[in-house]
Amino acid sequence: MKFATFDESGTLMGRYDSSIHSVIPESAIELDEAVFQATRADTDGVWKRVDGEIVKVALPDVSSNNAAAFATERFARETSGITVENLSIETTRDSQALIASTGLSAILDAEYRCNFKTLDGFVHINATQILAIAKAVRAHVQACFDRELELLNALESGTYTDEMLKDGWPDTSSTE
Repeated sequence: MKFATFDESGTLMGRYDSSIHSVIPESAIELDEAVFQATRADTDGVWKRVDGEIVKVALPDVSSNNAAAFATERFARETSGITVENLSIETTRDSQALIASTGLSAILDAEYRCNFKTLDGFVHINATQILAIAKAVRAHVQACFDRELELLNALESGTYTDEMLKDGWPDTSSTE
């Protein structure tokens, strides 16, 4: 079974698959397979729970509110996931927090090992691998925020064009 959690505004925060996750938050709601897969792949909108339905909300028209469009695009890119050492890593806000805490454990104990959940299932990894994942996720998230700032600076300087919104974001397909 597939599940998802949403924040108080209805924005998707985390995805869970009962075949690979032993703990699913009580607040999670069940998703059908098609919606679950769609929420993993789409970066041209933001997934929200609206009136009990899971829907993709289109990014705002950049001509009407650039700053909001930049933030929405950054969030979609930030939470779209990355690949680290051939492992598909989820980068939702929930996942970022869990990865950061696992990274702290690896810093505190160089011998630390754990069963780590990827988008493809569990893998057993060591402290070095944990830190590589944590660093890659942090770099990806920071690159997304950096791109948002670049767009804001371009808007302020008068050099922004609508084509810039889809370009210049970090590559999520392979981070090594």
